[in-house]
Amino acid sequence: MTDTSAALAGTPERSLLIVEDDKLFLQRLARAMEGRGFTVATAETVADGLTKVDQMGPSFAVVDMRLGDGNGLDVISALKKRRPDARAIVLTGYGNIATAVNAVKLGAVDYLAKPADADDVVNALLAIDDKGVQPPANPMSADRVRWEHIQRIYELCGRNVSETARRLNMHRRTLQRILAKRAPR
Repeated sequence: MTDTSAALAGTPERSLLIVEDDKLFLQRLARAMEGRGFTVATAETVADGLTKVDQMGPSFAVVDMRLGDGNGLDVISALKKRRPDARAIVLTGYGNIATAVNAVKLGAVDYLAKPADADDVVNALLAIDDKGVQPPANPMSADRVRWEHIQRIYELCGRNVSETARRLNMHRRTLQRILAKRAPR
């Protein structure tokens, strides 16, 4: 019996709601979590996630921060109102300190950057008082974190290079060179 299986054995209810708009990632994560002993329900939108929270009141939730129809933090807020003992984590490809703090204030127990594997998700969901949460084996490099931040600002500026460069306080040509390159590992 693995550590995860042992931890789940002590959990009376293992219902899990995953709210994610990336269908392929959603399907892979749902299968992986079912294989780890969870009863999984999925949603692709905030509205669908809120409906599932009302219907089933899951004991665990994994919610993407940015969804097509709104903010995943609305799902976490609704879950904590419906079921205060529920444990939820936020997954996002656009992480920053302000949103992480907000997620924790609303009741999330952890905040993971994508791509997170199923073991990281299980460890975050089952960590008791943050004891046993291990640092990731392969964290994002500083170059990757910088690239993700630039991409996020670029998207928020409507893919306008000049506006993004102004907000990041960098030369427009430098930004164009960065945007033309592949993402670092």
